Amino acid sequence: MASTVAERDFRRQEALIPPHKNSPLILLTSGEPAGIGPDICARLVLESLDARLAVLGDPAMFAARIRALDLKLSVDLIEDIAAVKPHRAGRLALVPVALAVSAQPGKLDPANSHAVIEMLEIGARACIDRKADALVTAPVHKSTINAAGIPFTGHTEFLGELTDAVHPVMLLASSHLKVALATTHLPLSRVPAAITRSDLSAMLRTLNHDLKSRFGIARPRILVLGLNPHAGENGVLGTEEQQTIDPVVSDLKAQGLDLIGPVSADSAFTDASLARCDVVVAMYHDQGLPALKAQDFGAIVNVTLGLPIIRTSVDHGTALSLAGSGRASHTSLHAALELAIDLAAQRSQ
Repeated sequence: MASTVAERDFRRQEALIPPHKNSPLILLTSGEPAGIGPDICARLVLESLDARLAVLGDPAMFAARIRALDLKLSVDLIEDIAAVKPHRAGRLALVPVALAVSAQPGKLDPANSHAVIEMLEIGARACIDRKADALVTAPVHKSTINAAGIPFTGHTEFLGELTDAVHPVMLLASSHLKVALATTHLPLSRVPAAITRSDLSAMLRTLNHDLKSRFGIARPRILVLGLNPHAGENGVLGTEEQQTIDPVVSDLKAQGLDLIGPVSADSAFTDASLARCDVVVAMYHDQGLPALKAQDFGAIVNVTLGLPIIRTSVDHGTALSLAGSGRASHTSLHAALELAIDLAAQRSQ
């Protein structure tokens, strides 16, 4: 039996374990080491989970954080992810990714950003090579990564470029509502120019395709929001609807997609409006996500569509003030893992 992490006696796995047909291999990046990512990863593995699960992170950092949280965990260092066994509650399978400097809860250090990116690269490439079935990501701190000289606007864009995806799409989903974004992490001043006919058309095609193939929705009903108040009100409050959004919607409807819009965002999230769609497409980040998070924060999963791999994530940030305190909730991470397992099962059928 492996000793506890508090004793820092990490047992190495040597034997290669063949894949289990009904037990997908999920890789979990622990995110920004100064944030709550390591906390929620550690809390997650205390539970019974129907997967082979391996976490990527720094062993010394995890040992310190688990001691601080007083968690009863044992840790196995994994040299080859093929060695990951079906998860057992209280055992953390850890793929070592060394930090440059010691991580302190709540104290950002750009020196560790390269390790944060390395975790994403290892996880994504393992999925690309079909050595793992899905990637689940804990939150990162974008400005700290940029402070290290690494261009980074978000997981969606980074993984899209890494996997050569033509048009990755950010979808946030709860049990009540799905919201997809036409643009992702952009300053508001840059949003109008980013909504082009070609990009919006590609985004809607990707969304329609993946709702069918990944979520099993035979004919997705897609509600498309306008960009401007009152969806432009016939050009009085803006012309993007007339010049870009409506022509794209009309063209794709003629090709068989079930689209509604563009509609005014201020009434799109009523019960009556949502009853007629499977997903809402917002033109920018803060147009659609406040409505979703007000209803289901903590139970929402971020899914990247349009990738050749399965990737899910949490609906929150690094929460630096909670790191190491024991007050961080892992419910969104748990939901992200469960959806990754479901999507991996769907893909294997």
